[in-house]
Amino acid sequence: MKLINFAARTSLAIAATALLLPMGAMAQNIAIVNGKPVPKARLDTLIQQAERAGQQVPPEMQAQARDQVVLREIFAQEAERRGLAASAEYRAQIQLARQSILIRELFADYAKKNPVTDEQAKVEYDKFKAQSTGTEYRARHILVEKEDEAKAIITQVKGGASFEELAKKLSKDPGSGANGGDLDFAKPDAYVPEFGQAMAKLKKGEMTETPVKTQFGYHIIRLEETREAPFPSFEDVKGQLKQRMEQAKVQEFQEQLRKAAKTDYKFSQ
Repeated sequence: MKLINFAARTSLAIAATALLLPMGAMAQNIAIVNGKPVPKARLDTLIQQAERAGQQVPPEMQAQARDQVVLREIFAQEAERRGLAASAEYRAQIQLARQSILIRELFADYAKKNPVTDEQAKVEYDKFKAQSTGTEYRARHILVEKEDEAKAIITQVKGGASFEELAKKLSKDPGSGANGGDLDFAKPDAYVPEFGQAMAKLKKGEMTETPVKTQFGYHIIRLEETREAPFPSFEDVKGQLKQRMEQAKVQEFQEQLRKAAKTDYKFSQ
């Protein structure tokens, strides 16, 4: 009895293993199309490409991707059945596609092996911050064509007239005039030199004593307030900064390859 039970158990184990083998193979495929398996690796690659491009792939999109992979197999089989894979045009396109994929993998591999560190990004951040910080000025102005008109407006404001109302009524600058001459916060170098320099000399609440001439006409400027230019924290911009630096490194790598190549071709740039 023991021998019979042992033999029976062995037969069952072998049968179970035989049944599991097709199931294991099926786990590597997502479908069978006209007798040909569609490997799950194709679906994985398609999803990886989307994620590499920065796209989110939720479960419902994965289902759509699965449909797409199976449809592509159906269409590809039909194209092969019609002999299109043997055409010269197809072979030429395959060569271009092969190059594109190789090139993409080359630069992806380079970026992976030459990452931008947090320390390198912080150095770049500090340089950019030093160039971007400083004092911002919030001013109002009234723009007119003639100097005499500008002088008359200065006299009216000194006499108690509302700067804002005069700007709405008389300013030739349509952008700020409707807002009482308000230019919001900006650095002096955001304006033409004559305007920026005159504005930066004012104290809070002061108005230019004489009209400021620029290429646009004559300005009466009043400084409302100043502030230190806001700047995002390193943590807030680290991801974007590293991405931009990595792209720059890849471009530099591309240029190195171009210069090192031995070719009789003359590039246009």
